[in-house]
Amino acid sequence: MLLLFRLMRNTVFVAMLLVSLASTAVGMGVWAVSLAGQVTAMTASAAATAIANRKAIATAVARTKAKARLRRVMVALPVAGLAAAAVFERQDYLEWKEDNPDGDLEAYACELAAISGEVVDEVLQELPAAVRPPPETLLARLPACADPQALADAAARLDG
Repeated sequence: MLLLFRLMRNTVFVAMLLVSLASTAVGMGVWAVSLAGQVTAMTASAAATAIANRKAIATAVARTKAKARLRRVMVALPVAGLAAAAVFERQDYLEWKEDNPDGDLEAYACELAAISGEVVDEVLQELPAAVRPPPETLLARLPACADPQALADAAARLDG
């Protein structure tokens, strides 16, 4: 009888242990699937955010380049400075051409005019007042484009 009681007690213990381990395994499996779903959702969200921010980053880079271009032109020395400015401008145009293979020189000039117009005040404010030209002087020298909205749309099509 004692032997039967011990056997039953061990059997119940093993059965409870197996049920406990099985339920833990199922719970962990559900938890792993839930975490995998969360990771997938977060990855998709991060990818969507990166795509949405790509245009903002491109605009910021273009503004920085325009600011640097204005500084280079303003400090250009008569002969060597103009040659260096021309080389820099050619490099910027070739980089732009890689991003916009269907674009031409006129579209590049209009895009630069729009971006330069936005940053000209920032650059002028950084100059000492004694050497700061009026903003209208520089803005008058920027090329006039036919329709700024059409050019912006064309640039967006070339970027996209």
